[in-house]
Amino acid sequence: MSTLVPVIPENAPFTPEQRAWLNGFIAGILSRAPAPAAAAPALQPVTILFGSQTGTAEGLARRAAKEAGRRGFAPTVMDMAGFTPERLAQEKALLVITSTYGEGEPPDNAKALHAALARAGAPALGGLRFSVCALGDTNYAHFCRCGKDFDAALEKLGGRRAADRVECDLDYEEPFRRWLDTALGALDSGGAAPAAAAKPAPEAAAPASAGPSRARPFPALLLASRNLSGSGSAKQVCHVEFSLEGSGIEYEAGDALGVKPQNCPELVAAVLGALGCDGEEAVPAPEGGTAPLRLALAEHYDLGRPPAELLALFGGDGAGGTAVALHQVVDVLQARADVKLAPADFVRALKRLRPRLYSIASSPKAHPGRVHLTVGAVRYELGGRARKGVCSTFLSDRVVPGESRVGIFLHPNPGFRPPAPAADAIMVGPGTGVAPFRAFLQERRATGAPGRNWLFFGDQRAATDFLYREELEGLRRDGCLTRLDTAFSRDQAEKVYVQHRMLAQAGELFAWLESGAHFYVCGDAARMAKDVEAALHRVVERGGGRSPGQAAAYVEDLKASKRYARDVY
Repeated sequence: MSTLVPVIPENAPFTPEQRAWLNGFIAGILSRAPAPAAAAPALQPVTILFGSQTGTAEGLARRAAKEAGRRGFAPTVMDMAGFTPERLAQEKALLVITSTYGEGEPPDNAKALHAALARAGAPALGGLRFSVCALGDTNYAHFCRCGKDFDAALEKLGGRRAADRVECDLDYEEPFRRWLDTALGALDSGGAAPAAAAKPAPEAAAPASAGPSRARPFPALLLASRNLSGSGSAKQVCHVEFSLEGSGIEYEAGDALGVKPQNCPELVAAVLGALGCDGEEAVPAPEGGTAPLRLALAEHYDLGRPPAELLALFGGDGAGGTAVALHQVVDVLQARADVKLAPADFVRALKRLRPRLYSIASSPKAHPGRVHLTVGAVRYELGGRARKGVCSTFLSDRVVPGESRVGIFLHPNPGFRPPAPAADAIMVGPGTGVAPFRAFLQERRATGAPGRNWLFFGDQRAATDFLYREELEGLRRDGCLTRLDTAFSRDQAEKVYVQHRMLAQAGELFAWLESGAHFYVCGDAARMAKDVEAALHRVVERGGGRSPGQAAAYVEDLKASKRYARDVY
């Protein structure tokens, strides 16, 4: 029994009898007060790092954080930009979600951390448990390379793999969900999944948006598809417009649009002929049930690069010298006409026909209720057969303005936005890479942004390939486009590209950067984007009088401060 501690002091203005009664009364009240509640158990921290070029990995990281919070963790979502190995050494539980772009390169926001982890002297990570979700595209040779690199580097530095790395192709939803469920369970401090985590919540199984999505595109009416290329051009570039009426899609300048294509009927007919089928055979449909073979090949399955599963049915893995000739599914069927497959077995070995992403070429402020694309039709010959880009020729050749409806959805790109109104913008967009910068210029004109705008545009010939020429020259005349530098490679004996124009204006370009300009690049990742970045380094050297090392640091600072952004493919 505890000793009663008086609470009424002896010098209070009460008699001894009154003081005793008050002490007893107060003690009685205190004895009936509930005991303090036990402290809630501390939530287990987990850091979720994302490396993202177009926003997909960032979106998945935020979904992962929502599910982690529901399952008893205290998640922190972090952009890889600015995250150091030293900070990584302080982490105990880590999830990494990263894409790969181009020829096995890290996303821009992941490059610094990727390089730092590979350098000698990186700190030990002995206290770290981690798991990696790698995003990629099997159509590229270095599938999921960046995710593989991070996984290997974390292990080499002493981190312990809590759950195996998962490599996701473009159909990432199901493998991502499985990875997240396994990784969160493994990262629980007890070594098993938290008690609250019997099954992922419904919101973790699908994107939060209830609008059109990759899985549920909106059937948008095609309003226009017109050729931008002049007579005699070696290319065909089309300006495409969709109505957004009834879609619920709200985009921003810098975003991309997903388009659900259909395969060329001629290619479908060639595949049916090689199979010896009439196209009416019932085969499995990707979403369940069955569909006629012709319809399935036209709308649901990819007839491009043969997947390993299909090659295995023909007794090979595609790694031999003949793989070069096996460019499309039809090549495999014709090369091995001796192998007969049942239609159902054939389609089970194919991948789904995936949507294609295009940089949006319009501002919603300038074109409310509409969205524009700039699409270069892909055509070439290989192995004696004419080849076509699936989506590009679908939009250029087979859809009918005013009649056709095409499945579309929004693919946000939050890392690629026009700068603040007062800031200057330097935009490098040769060919169809001009698309998002048309959107930027429309946006800045519509909002009256006072910042200056400088566009570098290039293509083959000015007479036939100067995309949006009248519009761009009009923007220059009215002052919205402060400078327009062009490079047409075939208009003179020596080829001239946008990077050459940059170097010719090194002093002025560096002055813009010094005054706070943002630098943007859009277009081909394999060559152009690399050449432009190399030119940017030389611009800083020449225009700023910097050494190569100082120029490299300057460019890295531009990236870290979000003043250098790329939309490359």
